[in-house]
Amino acid sequence: MKPFSYERATTPAEAAAAAVRHPGAKFIAGGTNLLDLMKLEIETPQHLVDVGTLKLDRIEKTANGGLRIGALVTNTDLAADQRVRRDYGVLSRAIVAGASGQLRNKATTAGNLLQRTRCPYFYDTNQACNKRKPGSGCAAIGGFSRQLAVMGVSDACIATYPGDMAVAMRVLDASVETVNSTGQSRVIPIADFHRLPGNTPHIETALAPGELITAVTLPKPIGGTHIYRKVRDRASYAFALVSVAAVIQKDGSGRVAVGGVAHKPWRVEAAEAAMPQGSKAVAARLMAGAQPTRDNQFKVPLVERTLAAALAEVRATA
Repeated sequence: MKPFSYERATTPAEAAAAAVRHPGAKFIAGGTNLLDLMKLEIETPQHLVDVGTLKLDRIEKTANGGLRIGALVTNTDLAADQRVRRDYGVLSRAIVAGASGQLRNKATTAGNLLQRTRCPYFYDTNQACNKRKPGSGCAAIGGFSRQLAVMGVSDACIATYPGDMAVAMRVLDASVETVNSTGQSRVIPIADFHRLPGNTPHIETALAPGELITAVTLPKPIGGTHIYRKVRDRASYAFALVSVAAVIQKDGSGRVAVGGVAHKPWRVEAAEAAMPQGSKAVAARLMAGAQPTRDNQFKVPLVERTLAAALAEVRATA
């Protein structure tokens, strides 16, 4: 691990200002992803800004009947909250499907959104990776790519976003609240928060340098049956090959987002119009334009089968 300096912020704006004063600085709270990357020297920040003691660890009702989730609310507390379990079940299920209990006890809402890809070439510093070192190439293209993306890929990167929580937040139309170094706040729709790789796969989110996440807001509950299904190589402590977050209404309409297939949670709202027609019709539109490799072409039919299983679960529940 490379040497670094450290400071503890007392306000969100102070934290953002500290990050701007030290180019390349990183915020740290739970550290469940960042510390591993620092040990491997994939991340080598010269300065860490500790935001773990900021008062951003509450879940509160909003004026329009939704929930405002502080950036430092742990995954465990978020998944266990009775309001989340009752009104946003897909979110609770997605969080419990991710990582282990020990990690969920430390991992924060903001940190979960910002976790980096688990592409094996990103983690191997002997391999070319445009995400780790811009302009160096992508060893995953032409390499072993079973876990990697089939949607929204580019000639620069075929990595996937690894998280579960954000897939559920995408289907719920969440918003991300931030503050910058001057104290100005803004709201970023979750649909726009994660970026596709294009020619700049190292730029993974819409955050500006030094911008700090302060909360995630969920709109008022949308009802329906909430399902999260995750297909993975092991029954636990494994990232999704394909995951499906779905909210299905009594009339057969609904929403669906997919994880494990792209650089961001994948949702195509136009595909949801086909929900009453069944999983094949939805998946055909959802996965239109897929660019799989020989190793991961199974993901395209797997999305349809996982969605079909989710719809079957809804029917069985009904």
